[in-house]
Amino acid sequence: MLIWILGLFDHPAADAAPVRGCPFIDAAAEFPDPKSAVHSHAREQKLRMTELVTSLVRELGCREPVALAEQLVTLADGAASRAMVLGEADYGRHARAAAEVLLERAQPGTN
Repeated sequence: MLIWILGLFDHPAADAAPVRGCPFIDAAAEFPDPKSAVHSHAREQKLRMTELVTSLVRELGCREPVALAEQLVTLADGAASRAMVLGEADYGRHARAAAEVLLERAQPGTN
């Protein structure tokens, strides 16, 4: 589970397509009306991702799994956006370092 969570921040394979950010953020930006079907679908996918990460950190026994999941997916979204804008495919390394700290501090028995 931890490997999957940290995989959100991995550098893409050398032969991968250029980083274009999150397609759901792109879709929501193109269709800003929250009542539009496209925007609604993008929102549902973002919520689904948060639910998935919440279940993973809950299985790890992390404290405050809902808040932690929100923090992790926010880091992933930010890393994807910055990687695209800055043209740095490995930008996720910065978010991964923050995610590792968050996950370590959320483990039982840590402060």
